[in-house]
Amino acid sequence: MTIQWFPGHMAKARRQVAEKLKQVDVAIELLDARLPLSSRNPLIDQIVDGKPRLVLLNKADMADEEVTQQWIAYFRETHGLRTLPIDALSGKGVNRLPGLCRELAAEMLSRRAERGMQARAIRIMILGIPNVGKSSLINRLAKRAVAKTGDRPAVTKAQQWVKIGDQLELLDTPGILWPKFEDQLVGLRLAASGAIKDELLDFSEVAMFALAYLMHYYPQRLVERFKLRDLPASPLAMLEQVAQKRGCLVAGGEADYDKAAEIFLRELRSGKLGAVSLERPIDWQREEKVGSPHAHIPADLRE
Repeated sequence: MTIQWFPGHMAKARRQVAEKLKQVDVAIELLDARLPLSSRNPLIDQIVDGKPRLVLLNKADMADEEVTQQWIAYFRETHGLRTLPIDALSGKGVNRLPGLCRELAAEMLSRRAERGMQARAIRIMILGIPNVGKSSLINRLAKRAVAKTGDRPAVTKAQQWVKIGDQLELLDTPGILWPKFEDQLVGLRLAASGAIKDELLDFSEVAMFALAYLMHYYPQRLVERFKLRDLPASPLAMLEQVAQKRGCLVAGGEADYDKAAEIFLRELRSGKLGAVSLERPIDWQREEKVGSPHAHIPADLRE
């Protein structure tokens, strides 16, 4: 399975972002805390064109807290970016956002004051991939439902400005992926998190990838969730256990792997396996050293 998804409205959205950028003071890059680098558009540096930028790690409550701290250090040390973990649904960490935006826009505000220009709200553009929580964040900041939300990707189809009191104006944008995933593992992580339309996926392949990762980093979570005596020897054996435990069987008592895979992914995405991260900075550092697109995963994921 080759995962690609770049529908026409995303290409249009990218053009519209470039057109609106001149009106923007601060760019907020919204990433999925469970897979920050895989959920980061590699074209973002070109898209925001040097604007002051803040990285938000959304869905932090669903990610491994220790790994999230590693990612905060990674963005600070390798990209010089301020990074804040948040949870847009519960509001955790969101109250720090206005203050950080004012800090990032301080130079612009100071220039306007020196020129005798009238004070105005800070204009902020929020960028991120589909289903990362942009609309939920805007609704949280606005304290009302101004942006359409949903548990499926690509709910937002058009840009809109939203006023947040007298001090902030937010530009909501549709989720933008990039035309081609150079590393298919990035596509698999995105698919496992729910950022790719399910209709485009082979559930079994995505589930096998996610199971292998969890077997390596979170084996006890699987044992406890599916009430196993021991961890199976392979991802396929683990998927068979999921089928047995969830009653996904066909005639003759054989496992229905596709059904089991879909159920497992839904449990993973909804947080029923606890707070887990699907990638770590060290995974990508291994890749850079070895020069292989598959070097940043445990060996059993490559089988």
